[in-house]
Order: sequence, then C-alpha cells, then structure tokens
Amino acid sequence: MTQPEVPNDNRLLAALMRACGPGLQQYLQHVDLRQGQVLCEPGRPQHFAYFPTSAIVSLLHMTENGASAEIAVVGREGMVGTALFLGGGTTTWQASVLIEGQAFRIGAKTIKDAFERSGAARQVMLRYTQALAVQIAQTGVCNRHHAIEQQLCGWLLHGLDRLRSAEVVATHELIASMLGVRRESVTKAAHHLQDAGLIHYARGHIVVLDPAGLEQRACECHAVVKKEYGRLLPHEPLASPTRQEAALAAL
Repeated sequence: MTQPEVPNDNRLLAALMRACGPGLQQYLQHVDLRQGQVLCEPGRPQHFAYFPTSAIVSLLHMTENGASAEIAVVGREGMVGTALFLGGGTTTWQASVLIEGQAFRIGAKTIKDAFERSGAARQVMLRYTQALAVQIAQTGVCNRHHAIEQQLCGWLLHGLDRLRSAEVVATHELIASMLGVRRESVTKAAHHLQDAGLIHYARGHIVVLDPAGLEQRACECHAVVKKEYGRLLPHEPLASPTRQEAALAAL
C-alpha cells in the first residue's frame, strides 16, 4: 500500500513549517495534479502556491507563435508561486504539470503573510528563489551550448532528483517540447543512451538503469544546479521562530 503523502515530503514546505510554527499546516490543502494541468499562466494572477510531493511541474516560456521551452522544473524540493511573495504578482512563464502526482497548496494571502511576518520564513523563500534562478540561468546556458544528448541526460537526472523511482513517464515528443528541439533529435539521443545500457525506453516510459553513467555523459549543468539547491536549502532544521514570528499560527 502506498504511504500517504505529508507536507514534510516537500523539502521547502518542511523548512517553512519549521520557520513559521505549527499554525501554517492548517492552511494547507492536499491536491492531486494531473499531467498537463496548468497551475499558472503568463500575466494572470496566481491564487495558490503549490508544493509538489510526488508531482513534477515544468516552468515553460511561451513564444508568440505558440512554441515553448522549459526553463526549470519544480518537484518535492520547491514550490510554484514565487511571484506571490516577490511582489510582482504575475510571471511571464506558464507552470504546467509534467509528471502527475500529489502536492499541497496554500492560498496567496497566507504565503504572503508568512513572508512578511516571519524573518526565518522569508530567508527560506528567498534562498529557494535564488536556487530557482540558478536553475533557470543554467538551463539557458545548457540549451545554447550543449549537445542534445547531454541535455537529455541532465533532464532525466533532474527528474530522478524529484521522483521516488527510477522511471520517468514521458514521450519523446514531450521531452522534445520541453527542450525546445526536434523529436527526431530526442529519439536519436535516447537510442544512444539505450544502446549504452544507461536507460530502457518503451511506450513513453523511461527507466534509468545507470544514473552514474548518465552523470558521466551529462554536461556540468545538472551538477551545478543540484549543488546550489543543496547549498541553499539544507536539510537541517532552522532555528525556532521567535514569539513575534510565531504569530502566523494565530491567523
């Protein structure tokens, strides 16, 4: 039987609950996210922040002619909705569910209040935003300078970092859309990886057989991003909130 997912399954949310105290949990809503579900759209107000626990969300930049490319992925390490506390209110990207699964969501006002009232929570959210910015920047560099096979290796490794299994459910067409390249190029790269014994691909299911081998074939981008998330979002608990910061529990 599958274990029920809890807020602590999301690394950022666990840190926020330590920072804000137990009152934050009462505002969380457990939700199921289906593949292709849009959580936010460019220029439109966001009403919730989402903290995936088993789902993976893709942040996509859309062009005027309808083309898109992935600029970052969000899983159990983070959240969708940084614009809610950064003050902009909206973003220029679309957040779409890439791998279906579960998440917790919280209202826009509550996440704003946590940011404004708790110095510890504010530190956590800003550090996460910095890590996300690194991922976005590194994705841009990777798409410009690295081979498609290297990009595919990095994309699969990012997925493994956020999943509980070695299987990624995604077609070549979907991956091509995420990377902003032709499907045929992804198919060719996937065949090379399968022939090398690194992955097994069948009917939209990719099983990673040799993560270490993928890391050797990938460019440096995945390692840079992973290291930055590890540096900025440590697993150790933060200091307990002050009485003033714990006032969020009384909302």
